[in-house]
Amino acid sequence: MGDNAITRIKRILEKNNDGGLTITELVEVSKLSRSAVRIALAELKGAKLIRIRLVGKAKIHYWEGNKK
Repeated sequence: MGDNAITRIKRILEKNNDGGLTITELVEVSKLSRSAVRIALAELKGAKLIRIRLVGKAKIHYWEGNKK
């Protein structure tokens, strides 16, 4: 998994940043396991490269890496 999964999730979020994506959507698009997506998102969140918005029970993930 590692950097490849993080890079894949990063690219997907960059392309779909207008509406953001849920973990389920990221799993479908990336073809990674749910566990791999969660780990990649945790790494990106720790690096403050993504923003997470709660909508009901769903978490919508947005790319923030290019903003300062």
